[in-house]
Amino acid sequence: MKEVPIDKKLFLLDAYALIYRAYFALNSNAKGTTGFHNSKGFNTSTVYGFTNTLLDLLTKEKPTHIAVVFDAPGITDRAVEHDFYKANRQEMPEDIRSSIPIIKDLIKAFRIPILEVPGYEADDVICTVAKQAEKDGYQVYMVTPDKDFGQAVTDNIFIMKPAYKGGGFEIMDRAAVLKKWEIARVEQVIDILGMMGDAVDNIPGIAGVGEKTASKLLAQFGSMENMYENLDQIQGKLKDKIAEGKEMAFISKKLATILCDAPVEVNEEELVISEPDRDALAALFSELEFRTIGKRVLGETFSVNISTEVKKETIDLFSQPVERETTTVTTVTEVIRPLEAGKNIQNTPHHYELVDTPEKRKALIALLSKQSSFCFDSETTSINAHDCELVGLAFSVKAGEGYYVPVPCEKEEATAILEEFRSLFENESILKIGQNVKYDIMALYWHKIGVKGPLFDTMLAHYLIDPESRHNMDALAENYLGYTPVSIETLIGKKGKEQGTMRDVELEAIKEYAAEDADVTLQLKEKFAPLIKENGFEKLFYEIENPLVYVLADMECEGVRVDKDFLSNYSQELATDIARLKDEIFTCAGTNFNIESPKQLGDVLFSLMKIPYVGKKTKTGQYSTNEEVLSKLCNEHEIAQKLLDYRELVKLKSTYVDALPQLINQRTGRIHSSFNQAVAATGRLSSQNPNLQNIPIRTEKGRRIRKAFVPRDEEHVILSADYSQIELRLVAAISGDKAMKDAFQQGLDIHTATAAKVYGVPLDQVTGEMRRNAKAVNFGIIYGSSAFGLSQNLGIPRREAADLIENYFKEYSGIKAYMQQAVAEAKLKGFAQTLMGRRRYLPDIRSGNMAVRGSAERNAINAPIQGTAADMIKIAMVNIHQAFKAKGFKSKLTLQVHDELVFDVHHTEVEAVKPLVEELMKNALPVDVPILVETGTGNNWLEAH
Repeated sequence: MKEVPIDKKLFLLDAYALIYRAYFALNSNAKGTTGFHNSKGFNTSTVYGFTNTLLDLLTKEKPTHIAVVFDAPGITDRAVEHDFYKANRQEMPEDIRSSIPIIKDLIKAFRIPILEVPGYEADDVICTVAKQAEKDGYQVYMVTPDKDFGQAVTDNIFIMKPAYKGGGFEIMDRAAVLKKWEIARVEQVIDILGMMGDAVDNIPGIAGVGEKTASKLLAQFGSMENMYENLDQIQGKLKDKIAEGKEMAFISKKLATILCDAPVEVNEEELVISEPDRDALAALFSELEFRTIGKRVLGETFSVNISTEVKKETIDLFSQPVERETTTVTTVTEVIRPLEAGKNIQNTPHHYELVDTPEKRKALIALLSKQSSFCFDSETTSINAHDCELVGLAFSVKAGEGYYVPVPCEKEEATAILEEFRSLFENESILKIGQNVKYDIMALYWHKIGVKGPLFDTMLAHYLIDPESRHNMDALAENYLGYTPVSIETLIGKKGKEQGTMRDVELEAIKEYAAEDADVTLQLKEKFAPLIKENGFEKLFYEIENPLVYVLADMECEGVRVDKDFLSNYSQELATDIARLKDEIFTCAGTNFNIESPKQLGDVLFSLMKIPYVGKKTKTGQYSTNEEVLSKLCNEHEIAQKLLDYRELVKLKSTYVDALPQLINQRTGRIHSSFNQAVAATGRLSSQNPNLQNIPIRTEKGRRIRKAFVPRDEEHVILSADYSQIELRLVAAISGDKAMKDAFQQGLDIHTATAAKVYGVPLDQVTGEMRRNAKAVNFGIIYGSSAFGLSQNLGIPRREAADLIENYFKEYSGIKAYMQQAVAEAKLKGFAQTLMGRRRYLPDIRSGNMAVRGSAERNAINAPIQGTAADMIKIAMVNIHQAFKAKGFKSKLTLQVHDELVFDVHHTEVEAVKPLVEELMKNALPVDVPILVETGTGNNWLEAH
């Protein structure tokens, strides 16, 4: 490789490849969410992902020259000559289409040139510029995940692939390309693609010839041309396939060849990295609400509420590089709209008062006591409510006004001050307003002050209004009030609050910060209350979500006791099992290696042991050794099951058995998991520290972890109350399907009943395999399982899976009608909703992209079911909590996991608590299908469940 000066590094970005990568990376995941949206509902995921990649490139790779290359609008010469070329591509998703003009504006704001040449693809332009730049002494990096670019790599031209799921960039030089394709020269990439084809671009290749076969043929013949000249050296069916595919092979090779002579003229000076247009970037980041990116590029003073003017314009998307197959002119109006002048504490009139004397506190209490509602906020030394000191309290009853009451660190004096406010917080006739008010309630709980009366939590209000957006106060203030609150980092630094330095901050500064929080929260309440009413969320908000705050606060403060001795012994047991499995794996493999290394494991399994590979290689070209691949190998080789067992035990030990003791609160001796109301878009609760929803229960080793959760003392037992098949029962109720409702009303096992129907046999002739298959269909249907997915899950032929689904819909026609109606209504309204009116917004339900639309349609079917189940258990929790209070029970609710509630029940109350809990759970939400609750008691959670 010849020496290249450090000041001659050119980076050429393959725009559409990076744009599509950003879109699919951030718009599809296991939770079925639809990416990031700003407060105006615009899906910002594509722009966000592309911008992050660009910034990583600029900051980490330090290019001296740069350009972004787009496909030009119109049809390329390749597509004119061969109409099948790229003809299989789906219509561009609407979110990408609407993001392209903004991405171009961002590129221009960074003062980076955009290159595109009519009739040529971006690949051609990139390679043309790269080859010319190499001659001029540049080191060139083609930034793309596209494998085709391997043909253009030289000693000074490289592929730079953004790494999968973050982690920097992967640079492929000549040696890496040769290794990936198992070829001798980079030019042979074209021959490989000509033989194997490319499904993405609809290049057919030679039927029946894949990558491995193409690589072997090239090793033998050197080129496609030489292969055809020596066709007699190839034997059997392969020879026939290659002979029959000759014409299409050469067409495919031509289509796969990137041109290096596109008519593109580049001025070297235009490619030089220059300072961005900070005003233009500020306007764009503000409109997109890119707070973190804005601060990263423009500094900590950046706010999304800057004062700026942005020109309104209508954009003809045919002037942008959209899909060539599109024939309809589409316009987007006001992609960027004018922003109002930003407001903050410096330019907004306000009056915040320090309440630091007995006389002032008395006057404040008198004022607050006369109000029908007030907003309050606590200032503490930690984000952990169970380990914090109270630094002060802030109040507001009128926009622009606030009061701050400092609480000293001296315990007796602090207790005396808080006692003055007890009657105020316990006044049940006053509405208490807060942002994430559960935290404040818990902070006061540990200082022996209770909160009573109705609540209005602005975080929860916004969670109902816009469930998939951010709900933190700063974002809400900027989006709904045009106001940027004081940053806590400004006061105490990024780690100050966790380090307990809040007390070191000047009192005047804390007063401004804390009183502003209360003031802003009060103003948000005034914005959200009408929206709650307009959207029909009043019952959901005032009768379920806000009352649940008290339930969760009590549950978290109560905590749960764990048996440290059991966990210690179990950890040792798992360590022994892990060591045994490790030795057995090495014996099976015939060698020692790093089991934790996917690359080493893949090489051992598929290269050393010669086990036939059943999966697709990863994006980095490695063998995949994920659970899906190993599960398929279990019948082929014993090492696969041992590896799965090994991974399970390692995860159990590290994630739970060894981690749980570290989470025990030193003050209480219990674990206080945090239960989150405003995270899951379905309405389900989530938990963290620890995440109880993820405790594995499918295996005996996983279930044993529940044995560690024990009653608080010998006078209590664990009571578990679990909804049985709640989602299927709600499917029957919501769909109104008569057959499924009848099965539940007769008390039949629903999977056996389903098996009898779909297989056409009497109940007593249903086999275990029939029931297992029927169970998979019952649960799979409501999650959008296809015949292919069902066949993979059950290990049966696709035709048999298709017959199962067909018979299922024949017997349960009401469920099929519900699914069709749910999708149709979601397309009409733009959202799906539960029986209680909780909404799941589905902006992609009308997408022209089949995969994206399909995901939204599955959510339209499932969201009302999952969401209604979530509403149901929340109602039950509220009713049980209120009943326990009314009856003065010593028993406490300690955990909520999926469809299960766990209690510490006093021995003397078991007979009263058990039927009460069952009754309140069954009747939480009236439906015309019997609701079954299974209960059990024991000396630990495992025994009780």
